[in-house]
Amino acid sequence: MELDLVKSSCADFAAVLAAKEAVPGGGGAAAYVGALSAALCSMVGNYTSGKKAYAAVEEDIARMLQEAKAVRLRLLALVAEDARSFLPLSKAYAIPKNDPRRAEVLEKATKDACAAPLEMMRQVAKSVELLEEMGKKGSRMLASDVGCGALLARAALESAAMNVFVNTRTLKDVEFVKAVEDEVDGILDTYVPRAQQCADTVMNAIRGKD
Repeated sequence: MELDLVKSSCADFAAVLAAKEAVPGGGGAAAYVGALSAALCSMVGNYTSGKKAYAAVEEDIARMLQEAKAVRLRLLALVAEDARSFLPLSKAYAIPKNDPRRAEVLEKATKDACAAPLEMMRQVAKSVELLEEMGKKGSRMLASDVGCGALLARAALESAAMNVFVNTRTLKDVEFVKAVEDEVDGILDTYVPRAQQCADTVMNAIRGKD
């Protein structure tokens, strides 16, 4: 892969995403969108930090900024990790079906391909928690950015989940599949509604419906 997916410009990333290339794909896009949700949380925090009106929550804002930065950087790294995990999987599918090694190699590569999108979901769940807190403690002037971050987080969660499920459906290891899918379903059930509620709270406030 010639393009550094993490250091490329938005235009370059969008171009390679649009191209007839195996990676990046939906998984990389999910990680990038999740990183943007955390970035918006940081934006609100940076505008809030140092303001006299928010002096009572200054320490909380500083903590959230550190945590949101860590989430953002981890998700950006997962763009590349997701791409790297796809290469062994594509090679495994290319093994002739009559090769006795194929099933074992394919099973392992498929399991490995579940790791990045699952980790994306764990990280985006942290972003949702941070956005909820930032929505309560951050500058009111940037409430819409919190809401946008929450919507991006929801999209990232559901997109990453899809990239897990597309792999688990072909696996033979029933115990592995159950463990992974239970975690994915748990994150979805918990954090998709929370992300949506965070966004709804902002929208209702903006439109005077709170």
